[in-house]
Amino acid sequence: MTKHVYTDAEVHALVEQENVRFLRLMFTDLFGSMKSVDLPISQLDKLLANRVMFDGSSIDGFVRIEESDMYLHPEMSTWMISPWGAEHGKVAQVICSVYKTDGEPFMGDPRNNLKRVLKQMEEAGFTAFNIGPEPEFFLFETDEKGEPTLQVNDQENYFDLSPADRGEDCRRDIVLALEKLGFDVEAAHHEVAPGQHEVDFKYSDALEAADNIQIFKLVVKNIAKQYGFHATFMPKPLSGINGSGMHMNMSLFNQDGNTFYDENDALQLSQTAYHFLAGVMDHARSVTAISNPIVNSYKRLVPGYEAPVYVAWSAHNRSPMVRVPSERGMGTRLELRSVDPAANPYLAIATILAAGLDGLKRELTPAPSVDENIYHMTEEERIKREIKTLPDTLHNALKSLATDEVIKEALGDHLYKNFMEAKTVEYDSYRQAVSRWEQNRYMSNY
Repeated sequence: MTKHVYTDAEVHALVEQENVRFLRLMFTDLFGSMKSVDLPISQLDKLLANRVMFDGSSIDGFVRIEESDMYLHPEMSTWMISPWGAEHGKVAQVICSVYKTDGEPFMGDPRNNLKRVLKQMEEAGFTAFNIGPEPEFFLFETDEKGEPTLQVNDQENYFDLSPADRGEDCRRDIVLALEKLGFDVEAAHHEVAPGQHEVDFKYSDALEAADNIQIFKLVVKNIAKQYGFHATFMPKPLSGINGSGMHMNMSLFNQDGNTFYDENDALQLSQTAYHFLAGVMDHARSVTAISNPIVNSYKRLVPGYEAPVYVAWSAHNRSPMVRVPSERGMGTRLELRSVDPAANPYLAIATILAAGLDGLKRELTPAPSVDENIYHMTEEERIKREIKTLPDTLHNALKSLATDEVIKEALGDHLYKNFMEAKTVEYDSYRQAVSRWEQNRYMSNY
């Protein structure tokens, strides 16, 4: 599972062999947006020496202008040659972590924060938190100016096989580009909604998985643009159809292997798995603020469109928040189905891991599994079964986050403070906006 870390000599050889002319240094801001600094290849040695500086005050959620100087340290296991944009010479890209001028990691960098939480995991006796993401996205047609329209590229359905169209060709080219970058793509298919697609790639350790999600989004958007499409990871771009999720398959490993597996249990789940699951469920409402971080996220988390609404788990149906897929042995895992692709993957994975570790620390026991369709239950039945609901608005998710010390600690003071401030402003702006729905509903009646 360990990715190759390129040495300085190997990088110089690849640059010469591939005729690389430019460097793209990538990092992620508070909200999960990929940022970059582009350099000519003449600055390669400066990059390898960790001496590339940038202005952190220009990045959302980073620092004030009086403390703006920061350094980008490349993660050489993420070094890759870009499969597009070579008309002026090839571009090599690498994901970086952000450091302060005193040489310390900047804890406003979501990637550094995930590393911090992973160290807590190691101190608890585990060697890896493996994540297998399932990000979904939509392809929309663009207008003559290249701006996105609300017209999806097809009217197909889940796993549909039809005469090849531009959408299918686009998805295939996305897969080919990912494979050139070293991804192990396991499946690619049309999703339930018109214009909706999914590409699944092999699980990896948490940090690599978060990096891969960011690269995946970049690839999807670039290839889609080449086909005249606009690719969006917005959770619910259209009313009346399924939204896009990013299911997270997860498992904890130690030196002996997958700690979630126990062949002697009725479901072949270990006590570690049950405690971890209970922690995820106990902190579910506050984690939702991070895993579903925009106003639009909560238009997806509604009944009727396969997205989870209830804090429950099952090994036999897909309506609860957490599903236990059937594979056992080394493949034993939990699937958290509430996460959407608008989430900052570094923050989402860090908070999910912290929630599970808290369940282990407190030896929590999950509520009994719910193997019936929760959507068919009455409210009284759900109350009797102690089935809670996920937050129905960003505002309510933020309220839950504000009272959860475990998840706040998983973010750290800097990220938590800036996230809460920004998202409170976002929700207030949304609350003050008058929508077309309100105008159509009320203009004539009142």
